[in-house]
Amino acid sequence: MHIAIVTFQGFNELDSFIALGILNRIKLPNWRVSICCPEASVTSMNGVTIQAQSRLADLSSADAVWIGSSMKTREVINDADIMQQLPLDPSRQLIAAQCSGALILAKLGLMHNIPACTDLITKPWVLEAGVEVLNQAFYARQSIATAGGCMASPYLAAWLIARLIGENEAREALHYVAPVGEKERYVNHAFATISPYLN
Repeated sequence: MHIAIVTFQGFNELDSFIALGILNRIKLPNWRVSICCPEASVTSMNGVTIQAQSRLADLSSADAVWIGSSMKTREVINDADIMQQLPLDPSRQLIAAQCSGALILAKLGLMHNIPACTDLITKPWVLEAGVEVLNQAFYARQSIATAGGCMASPYLAAWLIARLIGENEAREALHYVAPVGEKERYVNHAFATISPYLN
């Protein structure tokens, strides 16, 4: 089971690292989560350089793909070479997009009649791409989910874990990272947010 967190130059650390941390709370022999990049290394919006754990060529075989946000998303959607390396297939993959990742899904033609959640800066561009933008943190339909706001990452992570393994495992992963003294409330709130979209 491979979950690829697509991470571009200028990436938002909160998107990629929160996803990586929560998804890796699952400790199964066949469970693999990777930072997937178009280059061997990428540098974040705040100057943190990391090494890729997988490359875009690996996406076609991934079970789930998470498209993270980046300050350079508008450059990405205008880069035909990169866009051609994103062979996402919602008929056999779970696809999650954080903030400006929704714009990439829109440009790939994956958001037909599916509204999106995104950040406030990206919202006008997603609307321009012909996709309705919801004023909420999380939305999913079938195998595609989007989230808006950096701290909505746990919703996407919990949705992926619940869909791939089960709700109990997703609750346990969130419980581990939730603030002490607020764990039950935090987990219950997260599941109140994503539960309508798990069936």
